[in-house]
Amino acid sequence: MIVKVVEVIGASDKGFTEATENAVKEAAKSLKNIKSIYIKHMNANVENNEIVSYAVNAKISFEIER
Repeated sequence: MIVKVVEVIGASDKGFTEATENAVKEAAKSLKNIKSIYIKHMNANVENNEIVSYAVNAKISFEIER
């Protein structure tokens, strides 16, 4: 079995959980056999003292088909 890792950024205006889910959903459009996601970094943008968007920098692992 060979596993490859790609780094992606997922975003959301609702929270880190949705940003993570969005990262997997978008990656799944071009990758098959996703096995795991590792959150490397999280950040949020603030305007007028309120969080307006959330983002995760993540590594997604997927199995290569032979």
